[in-house]
Amino acid sequence: MPKIKTNRAAAKRFKKTGSGKIVRAKAFKSHILTKKSPKRKRALRRDTVVNAVSSYALQRMLPYL
Repeated sequence: MPKIKTNRAAAKRFKKTGSGKIVRAKAFKSHILTKKSPKRKRALRRDTVVNAVSSYALQRMLPYL
């Protein structure tokens, strides 16, 4: 069987937890931060688990993760 290529863009953005779930960073944290509250910006720092619908597509992109 041939090897499957990993999607390099996805590999840089996602990682796997110990239980096998895929984790991602939150969006809207790069610019226009002055109007966002400190509480909102703190919440954006944390990682979040990818939903079940998207995780299927990511498993195909990241076969060896």
